[in-house]
Amino acid sequence: MTVGVRLHADLRKARTPVLRYFRFQGDPPPLEAYVVVRTSRGLEVGKVRTPPRKEKEAGEVVRLATKEDLDLASRLRAKAEEAAFYLRARLQEEGVRAKVLGCDFTLDGRHLSVHYAAEERVNLKRFTRELSERFGARVEFLAEGPREEAAYLGTLGACGMESCCSTWLQGFAQVSIKLARDQGLPLNPEKISGPCGRLLCCLAYEHPVYQELLAELPR
Repeated sequence: MTVGVRLHADLRKARTPVLRYFRFQGDPPPLEAYVVVRTSRGLEVGKVRTPPRKEKEAGEVVRLATKEDLDLASRLRAKAEEAAFYLRARLQEEGVRAKVLGCDFTLDGRHLSVHYAAEERVNLKRFTRELSERFGARVEFLAEGPREEAAYLGTLGACGMESCCSTWLQGFAQVSIKLARDQGLPLNPEKISGPCGRLLCCLAYEHPVYQELLAELPR
């Protein structure tokens, strides 16, 4: 059995609402508890958001997080923000057209992930050694697409609410212009696109209802 964990939730700047599922031994960790989990990167801190269920495993729950774990995670958050600030300055100096969305460390401080977005293909690996020496960690650059960027930063939707991708959405479904056409919506890109510049994810939510209604209407 596993529990769904939102990584870095203790830092108030959780990357996205996407949950990852971790197996546990013995009694399940309680809902809303902070836990230390082992991922492919190393040890990370997160918050339990689901009761036990069977899901594909991303790793294991190592322990309930202690005050020392949370204090360390907070210090690493500050260090990660310093890394992001430093890299943004270096990219500007070098004229590299890329946006640093954020950075995060594993709990041992040995692995630094850099999340970035760029409209054109860029090579940030030349900054790997510089960052590694400055922050004492192995550096990994992770390119994010427009939808992921919106989820990562948090945006407002056309409805006036926080965008689904930054609050609860667990993945991105395929969205085509056909969904807007079936729902009788104007095919104006500005009307049916989200802050990410892509077609609204919510076009897929009501489409099955429209399909049922259209099937019963005379042609």
